[in-house]
Amino acid sequence: MSHWIIAPIVLPALLAPFIVLAARYHIGIQRALSLAGVVALVVIATALALQASDGTITLYRLSDWAAPFGIVLVADALSTLMVLLTSVLALFVLLYAIGSGWDNRGRHFHALFQFQLMGIIGAFLTGDLFNLFVFFEVLLIASYGLMIHAGGNARMRAGVQYVLFNLIGSTLFLFALGAIYAETGTLNMADLAQRVALIGPEETVGIRVAAVLLLLVFAIKAALVPLHFWLPSSYAEAPAPVAALFAIMTKVGAYAIIRVYTLIFPPELAATQGLHDLWLLPAALVSVAIGMMGVLAAKKLDRLVAFAVIGSMGMVMVTLSLFTPEGIAAALYYIIHSTLAGAGLFLIADLVRTGRGGLDLNAQPPMAGAALTAGFFFVGAIAMAGLPPLSGFLGKLLVLNASFSAPQAAWIWGVVLVSSLVSILGFARAGSILFWKAESLTLEEADPSRSVPRPLSYVAVGGLIVLLAAHTVFAGQMHGYTSKIAGQLFDPAPYMLKVLDTPGKLSQPKEGH
Repeated sequence: MSHWIIAPIVLPALLAPFIVLAARYHIGIQRALSLAGVVALVVIATALALQASDGTITLYRLSDWAAPFGIVLVADALSTLMVLLTSVLALFVLLYAIGSGWDNRGRHFHALFQFQLMGIIGAFLTGDLFNLFVFFEVLLIASYGLMIHAGGNARMRAGVQYVLFNLIGSTLFLFALGAIYAETGTLNMADLAQRVALIGPEETVGIRVAAVLLLLVFAIKAALVPLHFWLPSSYAEAPAPVAALFAIMTKVGAYAIIRVYTLIFPPELAATQGLHDLWLLPAALVSVAIGMMGVLAAKKLDRLVAFAVIGSMGMVMVTLSLFTPEGIAAALYYIIHSTLAGAGLFLIADLVRTGRGGLDLNAQPPMAGAALTAGFFFVGAIAMAGLPPLSGFLGKLLVLNASFSAPQAAWIWGVVLVSSLVSILGFARAGSILFWKAESLTLEEADPSRSVPRPLSYVAVGGLIVLLAAHTVFAGQMHGYTSKIAGQLFDPAPYMLKVLDTPGKLSQPKEGH
């Protein structure tokens, strides 16, 4: 049993209260502790990912209680990939927050930031559905505190809306857990996978209800249409570093769908057939369309990026709904791309806000530092819109290739291609207004309150751009790795045997099943 698995959860859990108690009034100490903690997270996450890269599944039993009676953490290739992505993103977001001074515009930013990382990483590593719910609540509470950081009525209204939607999801999650436990007597994912498979076809009503409720919960987290209404205002009104970190939060919903619906409710399970293709796929296609139409219609840059996130999540869900190894591999590649691109664009929007004094898409005097900001926006827009040669283009090719033999291929190809054109028009319109039309005005008209973004802010955004470029250059290796992860997901026996530690032995169903 490796104790390193719990380190990415324990480290921020201990660091957050220490920052509050020992360095509440010393922003310099808070920054040093928070940055050191995130760097340590990157190192630990890298080590865990390397350990899992050959297919090794590592287990941690809290208090040394064996599953399914005790809580377990499981580090396989999928969970360690998501933990590494979260840690790397957090590093650049934290650098931006420090460089731009956002962390000093309210109280307890760094403590809440650490609690947020604890919730996200815990959700990726847990092997138990109830503890997935617990970590969802941890990240919900921390994210609400981060959302209203620096105050403001608009931010408070968006925060309340965000909390209400997610509380609905939490309530549905509890109902689903109650139904699952009533039917199976367990909430351990590996144990559930065995027990659900043993339930007879005449006694599957409870399991069907639970599967639908879980899908609704995860769809809310992933901002899937029509459960997306909370995202545009919430992400647009949040402080820029917070919105950038939130780019990984929608991926928690996608991760949960991948984990639960390949392990517990696989496509071949008769009780839940139809959830993927009949319900998830249409919602995903509508999400792509709504997101890209929002990009074209947005009147402010931050809302444009928020709608782009909705569209990118729809793209992820399109490939997930296929529930094939090729689809899962393409979805994982696109998840990495959309996380980096979305976070980068939120930070770039803040650079624009700093240089222009606002985010309205209308002609204004030239902004300070326009050349570098425009270059970053150009790269980020190309990546998010899916133009060659960056990873967005390669990701969409993988999506189209994975859906080539699907019965709904014509719909998928049509929506993806048309929405890509619409997103190109939306980003081109925004870029021309921000960086081209502004040149026709005189510098004397510029607002003297505008300022040049600090160098560390450019370093943080540049780091995300470099990661996007690396994700493109090493696309073959990355897709090969995500294909290996997909293969592991569609062969869950090693996962179940590792967690339950009962080779060749199946759990017995609840009495009466």
